[in-house]
Amino acid sequence: MTDPPKKSPDHPVRRRTGREAISAVKLSESLTADVDAWAEAHDTVRSDAIRQLVELGLGATPVLASPGIIRRDPVEIENAAVKRIGQLLDPALPTEERERRIRRLTEGPPEFTDERIDLLKPRT
Repeated sequence: MTDPPKKSPDHPVRRRTGREAISAVKLSESLTADVDAWAEAHDTVRSDAIRQLVELGLGATPVLASPGIIRRDPVEIENAAVKRIGQLLDPALPTEERERRIRRLTEGPPEFTDERIDLLKPRT
Protein backbone atom coordinates (compact mmCIF):
# COMPACT_ATOMS: atom_id res chain seq x y z
CA MET A 1 0.00 0.00 0.00
CA THR A 2 1.15 3.51 -0.68
CA ASP A 3 0.73 6.41 1.66
CA PRO A 4 -1.73 9.10 0.55
CA PRO A 5 -0.07 12.26 -0.79
CA LYS A 6 0.76 14.74 1.94
CA LYS A 7 -1.10 18.03 1.89
CA SER A 8 0.68 21.27 2.45
CA PRO A 9 -0.57 23.36 5.41
CA ASP A 10 -2.00 25.90 2.95
CA HIS A 11 -3.98 23.30 1.04
CA PRO A 12 -7.56 22.96 2.34
CA VAL A 13 -8.88 19.50 3.12
CA ARG A 14 -11.88 18.50 1.03
CA ARG A 15 -14.75 16.52 2.43
CA ARG A 16 -16.09 13.62 0.40
CA THR A 17 -19.78 14.39 -0.14
CA GLY A 18 -20.42 12.84 -3.51
CA ARG A 19 -19.92 16.17 -5.25
CA GLU A 20 -16.91 18.42 -5.48
CA ALA A 21 -16.90 20.86 -2.58
CA ILE A 22 -15.11 24.13 -1.98
CA SER A 23 -13.82 24.27 1.56
CA ALA A 24 -13.01 28.00 1.74
CA VAL A 25 -14.16 31.21 0.12
CA LYS A 26 -12.45 34.51 0.78
CA LEU A 27 -14.88 37.42 1.10
CA SER A 28 -14.42 41.01 2.18
CA GLU A 29 -15.84 42.01 5.56
CA SER A 30 -18.68 43.97 3.95
CA LEU A 31 -19.57 41.10 1.60
CA THR A 32 -19.45 38.65 4.51
CA ALA A 33 -21.80 40.92 6.45
CA ASP A 34 -24.17 41.06 3.46
CA VAL A 35 -24.11 37.26 3.11
CA ASP A 36 -24.73 36.84 6.85
CA ALA A 37 -27.66 39.28 6.68
CA TRP A 38 -29.12 37.38 3.72
CA ALA A 39 -28.63 34.07 5.55
CA GLU A 40 -30.39 35.38 8.64
CA ALA A 41 -33.26 36.77 6.58
CA HIS A 42 -33.66 33.37 4.90
CA ASP A 43 -33.20 31.36 8.11
CA THR A 44 -30.10 29.51 6.94
CA VAL A 45 -26.41 29.28 7.74
CA ARG A 46 -23.59 31.08 5.92
CA SER A 47 -22.40 28.08 3.88
CA ASP A 48 -25.89 27.31 2.58
CA ALA A 49 -26.49 31.02 1.91
CA ILE A 50 -23.32 31.20 -0.19
CA ARG A 51 -24.38 28.09 -2.14
CA GLN A 52 -27.90 29.45 -2.74
CA LEU A 53 -26.62 32.87 -3.78
CA VAL A 54 -24.12 31.31 -6.19
CA GLU A 55 -26.92 29.16 -7.67
CA LEU A 56 -29.11 32.26 -8.04
CA GLY A 57 -26.28 34.21 -9.63
CA LEU A 58 -25.43 31.45 -12.08
CA GLY A 59 -29.06 30.73 -12.85
CA ALA A 60 -28.58 27.14 -11.71
CA THR A 61 -31.39 24.91 -10.62
CA PRO A 62 -31.18 24.43 -6.85
CA VAL A 63 -30.45 20.95 -5.57
CA LEU A 64 -33.76 19.32 -4.68
CA ALA A 65 -32.54 17.16 -1.83
CA SER A 66 -30.33 19.46 0.21
CA PRO A 67 -29.33 18.00 3.56
CA GLY A 68 -31.44 19.21 6.45
CA ILE A 69 -34.39 20.24 4.28
CA ILE A 70 -37.51 18.16 4.71
CA ARG A 71 -39.76 17.95 1.65
CA ARG A 72 -43.44 17.44 2.38
CA ASP A 73 -46.18 16.18 0.14
CA PRO A 74 -48.32 19.08 -1.20
CA VAL A 75 -51.51 17.17 -0.34
CA GLU A 76 -50.27 16.75 3.23
CA ILE A 77 -49.55 20.49 3.44
CA GLU A 78 -52.99 21.37 2.10
CA ASN A 79 -54.70 18.99 4.54
CA ALA A 80 -52.78 20.56 7.43
CA ALA A 81 -53.83 24.03 6.21
CA VAL A 82 -57.50 22.98 5.96
CA LYS A 83 -57.37 21.56 9.48
CA ARG A 84 -55.74 24.73 10.89
CA ILE A 85 -58.16 27.05 9.06
CA GLY A 86 -61.06 24.97 10.39
CA GLN A 87 -59.76 25.48 13.93
CA LEU A 88 -59.58 29.25 13.41
CA LEU A 89 -63.06 29.68 11.94
CA ASP A 90 -66.03 30.51 14.13
CA PRO A 91 -67.73 27.21 15.05
CA ALA A 92 -71.12 28.96 14.84
CA LEU A 93 -70.75 29.43 11.06
CA PRO A 94 -73.00 27.25 8.89
CA THR A 95 -71.20 24.27 7.35
CA GLU A 96 -71.63 25.63 3.82
CA GLU A 97 -70.03 28.97 4.75
CA ARG A 98 -67.15 27.22 6.56
CA GLU A 99 -66.45 25.09 3.48
CA ARG A 100 -66.64 28.15 1.19
CA ARG A 101 -64.11 30.06 3.33
CA ILE A 102 -61.74 27.10 3.57
CA ARG A 103 -61.96 26.53 -0.20
CA ARG A 104 -61.33 30.22 -0.92
CA LEU A 105 -58.28 30.29 1.38
CA THR A 106 -56.74 27.07 0.04
CA GLU A 107 -57.56 27.48 -3.65
CA GLY A 108 -57.53 31.27 -3.85
CA PRO A 109 -60.09 33.54 -5.46
CA PRO A 110 -61.50 32.19 -8.73
CA GLU A 111 -60.32 35.26 -10.65
CA PHE A 112 -56.68 34.19 -10.02
CA THR A 113 -57.07 30.50 -10.92
CA ASP A 114 -55.48 31.11 -14.33
CA GLU A 115 -52.36 32.50 -12.62
CA ARG A 116 -51.76 29.45 -10.41
CA ILE A 117 -48.70 27.50 -11.48
CA ASP A 118 -49.45 24.49 -9.28
CA LEU A 119 -52.75 23.64 -11.00
CA LEU A 120 -53.18 21.81 -14.27
CA LYS A 121 -54.29 24.08 -17.11
CA PRO A 122 -57.69 23.19 -18.60
CA ARG A 123 -57.56 21.67 -22.10
CA THR A 124 -58.96 23.92 -24.80
